[in-house]
Amino acid sequence: MKKLSARRRHPLAAVVVLLLALACTGGLYAVFAPADKAQAEETAQSLTIEEGKKLYTVGCASCHGTDGQGTSDGPSLVGVGAAAVDFQVSTGRMPAATSQGAQVPAKKNIYSQAEIDQLAAFVASLGAGPTVPTEEQYGPEGADIAKGGELFRNNCAQCHNFTGKGGALTKGKYAPSLEGVDPKHIYEAMQTGPQNMPSFPDTTLSEQNKKDIIAYLHAVNSDETVNPGGLELGGLGPVSEGLFSWIFGLGALIAVAIWVAARTAKARKS
Repeated sequence: MKKLSARRRHPLAAVVVLLLALACTGGLYAVFAPADKAQAEETAQSLTIEEGKKLYTVGCASCHGTDGQGTSDGPSLVGVGAAAVDFQVSTGRMPAATSQGAQVPAKKNIYSQAEIDQLAAFVASLGAGPTVPTEEQYGPEGADIAKGGELFRNNCAQCHNFTGKGGALTKGKYAPSLEGVDPKHIYEAMQTGPQNMPSFPDTTLSEQNKKDIIAYLHAVNSDETVNPGGLELGGLGPVSEGLFSWIFGLGALIAVAIWVAARTAKARKS
């Protein structure tokens, strides 16, 4: 007992006790803090969903139903995911100005990004679907432009034409121009297949494939890109260019032949 009492009076005893107290405090924090953090995140997500539901009730429920089940004026939103909401609302396509018409056009959006995130969180809570992509997924880092061009020509050029200038479809529908479109929105469109467009999930076009396509579109529509073929004729590809050459080129040859023949006839008369 005398030895123990002497150790407690040692100058370093207070330091040892302080270190033990700090170690215990740190251990207790490590055990309980993660649960508190997870609970705080869950609460914040619940509040985001609740705010999104309020926005949805005012701006979307009349067409898509109070629980997103859809009506005769709008499709079901169950399972479309946050990416579809971010695309449709950020581009101004939703809320639609009217239910009439072959296709809903893009226009200036009426929601802030924070409100769009809230709407997306609510719709995502109705059923699992594609999530909003990160910049790492659609950014140019690590993209293969040549591969993207090949993929775009095989999967997208039939509607959007070879450089993404857009084109007409049947019954008044159209494939919009992709020039100047936010890369995130292009990625989301491939994920979700808005309106007339088919969807390209990762099982069809991988995340890297989508990144390559976006990089190709940026390259061909950049202000720094010079068309080595001269006049691009709207970027519609070899069919339009061949038709232009056939009509105007052959027409010019016929006009020259007629002019030469006329001059020859006049020369003979004189």
